[in-house]
Amino acid sequence: MIGDVEAHPALVCRVGFARHVVALFQSGDGLGGRLLGDLHPPTEVGGIVSAGQDRLQGELVHRVFAVDLRGFGDSSTADGNYDEATSAEDMRHLVEHLGVGPVHVLCQDVSGGLGFRFAATNPGDVLSFTAIETTLAGFGLESLADVTHGGSWHVGFLAAPGIPGMLLPGHERQLFADWAYPMMTAAKGSIDEADIDEFTRTYARPNGWRGTAGLYQSVFTDDGQTRALAKSKPLTVPVLTVDGFSAPFTEQTFRQVAAGKVTSVRLEGVGHLVAQEAPEALSAAILEFVEHVDNG
Repeated sequence: MIGDVEAHPALVCRVGFARHVVALFQSGDGLGGRLLGDLHPPTEVGGIVSAGQDRLQGELVHRVFAVDLRGFGDSSTADGNYDEATSAEDMRHLVEHLGVGPVHVLCQDVSGGLGFRFAATNPGDVLSFTAIETTLAGFGLESLADVTHGGSWHVGFLAAPGIPGMLLPGHERQLFADWAYPMMTAAKGSIDEADIDEFTRTYARPNGWRGTAGLYQSVFTDDGQTRALAKSKPLTVPVLTVDGFSAPFTEQTFRQVAAGKVTSVRLEGVGHLVAQEAPEALSAAILEFVEHVDNG
């Protein structure tokens, strides 16, 4: 990941307002190549990597398959399902198609639910699970919609059927630049104009909010599914949790859904977008964790 470490292929996806990392690191023989030399996978699944993602991936020194989840980036926004279960199944098909399993899975923010579902239902494809500034439906995620107790309006807003697509077109840049990034970050300068330009472009597409809406709707339609899955199929692989200013939310969540060892890291002075705000510190934590798992 850093320096001369053997490279692993990775999948990085965009979810929600910010860059929510869903990365798959293959163990064993590396494929080589640095980040910027090999961005697009042979599957042609998508692939826009913003400056913020480049900083993290550059620190990891991995070959990167940059993929946009359905409804995000340049992936299709056609009619269809955009829920958490569908995105988790997409991950399974992608790992199978690329032939890179078993993998180390990393998720940040609202992508944690689909990542957990993928890992829990496909244990043979997973070597470890890293959760970054995230929680799960049934384990506290719903509380983030409770504005009377410190939650945020955007959770319920984005989950309301048809509302994001009705009210947000034409206001994308204003939303990102004036509210989302200032609210979510603590490291000044970690999000630049190029990041905002790119996200404005992709969300301004026709039906550009479908992917986001689908994942947020899954929070409120879960109806106990995630708790039941955690009870019947807890994570048995090693788990790393990384918290920024939401600490210890991530740690508390994943200690409840893991049957194996859980390692927890808290990064001081970092907001919600850990991968963008503290790429060096996050890279070091991931490297130490993954090397330990790979070396037994």
